Amino acid sequence: MKGKYFSNIVFSVPGLFVLLCVVFGIIAPNTFGNVVNFLFGLTTDNFGWFYLLSVFSIVVFLIGLAISKYGKIRLGGKDAKPEFKFHSWIAMLFSAGLGVGLVFWGVAEPMSHFFTTPFRDVEALSTDAARLAMGYSFFHWGVSQWSVFAIMGLVMAFMQFNKKKDLLMSTALEPVTGTNRGIKNTIDILAVIATVMGVATSIGLGVLQTNGGLNAVFNIPISVWVQLGIIAVMFVGYMASSTTGLQKGIRILSNINMYLAILLLLFVFVTGPTIFILESFVLGISDYITNFVQYSLRLQPYAGGTWVKDWTIFYWAWAIAWSPFVGAFIARVSRGRTIREFIVGVLVIPPLISCFWIAVFGGSALYLDLNKGTDIAGAVNVDVTVALFQLLDQLPLTMIASILGILLIFTFLITSADSATFIMASMTSNGSLNPGLFLKVVWGVLMAAIASVLLFTGGLEALQTASLISALPFTIVVLLLIFSIMKMLRHEIVPISKRELKRHKKIMEQIKREE
Repeated sequence: MKGKYFSNIVFSVPGLFVLLCVVFGIIAPNTFGNVVNFLFGLTTDNFGWFYLLSVFSIVVFLIGLAISKYGKIRLGGKDAKPEFKFHSWIAMLFSAGLGVGLVFWGVAEPMSHFFTTPFRDVEALSTDAARLAMGYSFFHWGVSQWSVFAIMGLVMAFMQFNKKKDLLMSTALEPVTGTNRGIKNTIDILAVIATVMGVATSIGLGVLQTNGGLNAVFNIPISVWVQLGIIAVMFVGYMASSTTGLQKGIRILSNINMYLAILLLLFVFVTGPTIFILESFVLGISDYITNFVQYSLRLQPYAGGTWVKDWTIFYWAWAIAWSPFVGAFIARVSRGRTIREFIVGVLVIPPLISCFWIAVFGGSALYLDLNKGTDIAGAVNVDVTVALFQLLDQLPLTMIASILGILLIFTFLITSADSATFIMASMTSNGSLNPGLFLKVVWGVLMAAIASVLLFTGGLEALQTASLISALPFTIVVLLLIFSIMKMLRHEIVPISKRELKRHKKIMEQIKREE
């Protein structure tokens, strides 16, 4: 029975690649770390421009598509009705908009930019640095990142609901690449490898932050062995959840996860500097819109430095690596929406939620450092994993809030890994909607193993490098999706709106009168 899986190269090749990385990391951790560092430098030095230009091009294309006549085409056909009511659809986009990465960076990113500013002419730890930190954080969690998920989700939804085909990446690109089996397998292999590394990055970030929380609350030491223990406990949790299926384990944990996130958000919003949060949110949105093009295409060939490589380019690579997973989710819940509704919904709602999260958590930390004499930015500069708990330490009910934060991170870890094992099992079983338990277990083990090796050999830097490298070839695949969806849309009948129909009737009546 298992032989059929190993004969499938879309399963065996990525599985073997990840396994070899794990073995290499265990046998020669120092060499593995050196190779990772070399590849990081090679990728960022030579291809940073490619990541920035690619993501900006996707944003421009999606905006153009939304306002074009094709925006009226409905996912599922002209008679399709939305599967979920609008508020339910918004709630599910909300759940997709939050993740363990946002919980990790919600305080850590603004405070990192506040301590080490993106521009050298802005004084660190100043009010100007605080404003810049918030605006740049909004940019990183805004439209650009979600445009990658949107193009992926749009093509997946169109293929599944309009063309009645599977959700494999190779199928989505058939209008461009054809049906050659070798090309299709190569595309699917790249998609699986990118997803594994993107998920491993998210798992690793969550584990680092969980360890930071346990240290802040229970004085448990920050060490790689504690982190490996957290991965082991998490592995048991997400494998137990995965075996119960979508309707039980994943659904229950996702609901718990959302309640915890909303509860913590409201707690910090109410007990923190509420007016400052609201004002910084509005101003941050203004700065984000004003500087969007500049930030989108910013590189440092004249001034030197690595800031853009360390932040923007990492984020875009991480989004590309993570996109098959998030794209599949938003595709699944968007049946019956028009292309215009889909693009506007995905490019506006989750980014707004993400920016508000950053305004609440990052804004509170900035306020405390600027007005109350705390040094959260200094603590974050020493150890980025303790950022959230440094903030909670300054608010009432510190112990309860910190335990809530740890629970939130841990449930995010389990739900993300749980859903990812399902998606990867589906991707490696010809797009099956009910992949076998064996595949879920294999990918669950490999995800935990590669996250452990990356933490053991290089920590945060190794996690960032894994996404960066794996996303490079897959970026080409994502760009090809633009051409694929355009080729398919050209053959679609664009529905006529009521206004156009009225105008057409008037013209016909006028022609008849003239005759």
